[in-house]
Amino acid sequence: MSTPAVPKGLEDGPMFLDYNATTPVDPRVTDAMLPYLSRWFGNPSSGHGHAGEPRRALAEAREQVAALIGAAPGEIVFTGSGSEADQLAVRGAVLAGGRRRPHVITQVTEHPAVLETCRALERLHGVRVTYLPVDADGLVTPAVLADALAEDTVLVSVMAANNETGALQPVGELAALARRHGALFHCDAAQAAGKIPLDVGTLGVDLLTVVGHKMYAPKGAAALYVRDGVELEPVVYGGGQERGLRAGTESVAMAVALGTAARLATDTLARGEDSRLAGLRDDLHDRLAHGLPGRVRLNGPAEGSARLPNTLNVSIEGARGHELLAALPQLAASTGSACHSGRHTPSPVLTATGLGPQRALGALRLSLGRWSTAGDTQTAADLLIRAAIAPKPRAQAPPPQAVAPETGTHKEG
Repeated sequence: MSTPAVPKGLEDGPMFLDYNATTPVDPRVTDAMLPYLSRWFGNPSSGHGHAGEPRRALAEAREQVAALIGAAPGEIVFTGSGSEADQLAVRGAVLAGGRRRPHVITQVTEHPAVLETCRALERLHGVRVTYLPVDADGLVTPAVLADALAEDTVLVSVMAANNETGALQPVGELAALARRHGALFHCDAAQAAGKIPLDVGTLGVDLLTVVGHKMYAPKGAAALYVRDGVELEPVVYGGGQERGLRAGTESVAMAVALGTAARLATDTLARGEDSRLAGLRDDLHDRLAHGLPGRVRLNGPAEGSARLPNTLNVSIEGARGHELLAALPQLAASTGSACHSGRHTPSPVLTATGLGPQRALGALRLSLGRWSTAGDTQTAADLLIRAAIAPKPRAQAPPPQAVAPETGTHKEG
């Protein structure tokens, strides 16, 4: 397999350590999809000659996505985003179940695409939803799920990997519990697919979300694995495309992009890409800990194998994540806070694991990817260490307020 060319965007901008937010489009993916934006423009559902190549390419892309996760091609439904796939899974399973007041279980650190769908089901359909807590590592324990399962539980939705800490949920154990109680299990694998080996049969899941822009395909390409025999209510009504679950003429170019990205991910995993990234992740952590002794705190599971191989989330005592990154425009990464009107609030994910506001506000998420190198981790560590030990500028004292001599009161201005 040839070494992938570096996307132009990576060469021109700051050092990119934010692969969990999105990935550059692999040039090989771009090359694969371009013919379906020009020469092979036909509708794959048409009955004439212009449909043949698009129809073949769509089928091949379905096979490639299925191969990445151990599914059958007919179990792959193409969607326009991971959020759409999550909604099709959660809303679709609940509404197709036919229960008058069904029960759904998810967890507090789930992706908003699942959480907001659950809240809409509560608001619009009277669905009862249980939001499970997580432990200090950000994990749902099987015992907690077992206590929450009820006779009317129709669906459990727990992500494979957390996008902030990289924590890997015990999906196989959780799915087995759900299915023993007669409930379906959905897994949002947006962050995990392509980074670690996944097999839907081994995991025992009924529904699984795959997202293209997390594995070097363009935004707007995603898929939902729907186990054969599982019934869902469509999100988009219309023609019979995608097993009748997602109406609308398929975007063959986007499907080809997702399929190509899945094939490349299958190949790179077979060559040990996950081990390479884990080595870089641990090297970055070690460099930071050595350069800032006693100040670096790991957020998420301490055991490397319980985290995504590319993800490092740390808090640096005495520093705030957003201030460090603001001082380092040459580094692109994420923080443990959200900014609202200039005010930073701690990440709900980190807060749910029991971290206090100061540690959460000090968090940095450094996520590596296909073009990350040992040189990148060394440079990033050096930059962060220097920024963290640099003296903070002293706050300037406010100018003295003028006094009105005739009254002795402060003037406004």
